[in-house]
Amino acid sequence: MAKFIKIYPENPNEREIQKVVDCLREGGVIIYPTDTVYGLGCDITHSKALERVAQLKGIKLDKANFSFICADLSNLSDYVKQIDTTTFKLLKRALPGAYTFILPGSNNLPKEFKKKKTVGIRIPDNTIARTLVEKLGNPIVSSSIYDEDEVLEYTTDPELIFEKWQDKVDIVIDGGYGDNVASTVIDLSSGVPELIRQGKGSIEGLW
Repeated sequence: MAKFIKIYPENPNEREIQKVVDCLREGGVIIYPTDTVYGLGCDITHSKALERVAQLKGIKLDKANFSFICADLSNLSDYVKQIDTTTFKLLKRALPGAYTFILPGSNNLPKEFKKKKTVGIRIPDNTIARTLVEKLGNPIVSSSIYDEDEVLEYTTDPELIFEKWQDKVDIVIDGGYGDNVASTVIDLSSGVPELIRQGKGSIEGLW
């Protein structure tokens, strides 16, 4: 059964954060808060954990469009091909924030994602998510959780999330109520911004 860990976004407790990071390093799967909906995630370097996340989502890993949660833009060069100045400036304006940016993937992607030409990058405006990635030292591969009966109504109450997922994951973080609007998805892989999904993040004045 999963552990239910309370972490306050304003001032994340280091000991609790460390428990979650240790779990991720050992190949655990967690549910954690972002600046949009709660996410299901694992360490990008753990093959078995990646398989588990895909299984929980009911998809094949090579077909999955997971997001990479990063702490800041310094992780980008590890997973994304070199981007031009205009694109970089746009990312700096928008992030941290409620956006997923689709960018051209580099050759350094983990083997599970080698066939992917693009990757979705997220830097959430949420201290818990960013602190986890910072302490872990590499991105968390992530997917949103939602209720099967209403695909667009994302689950927002951590206690209800725990009830539903306690036998499927290792840790559920209670970081307060989540949002029920997903991130705005913008494709930058061609160099020209293209709105794929309008979510929480506003595109006004972004480009």
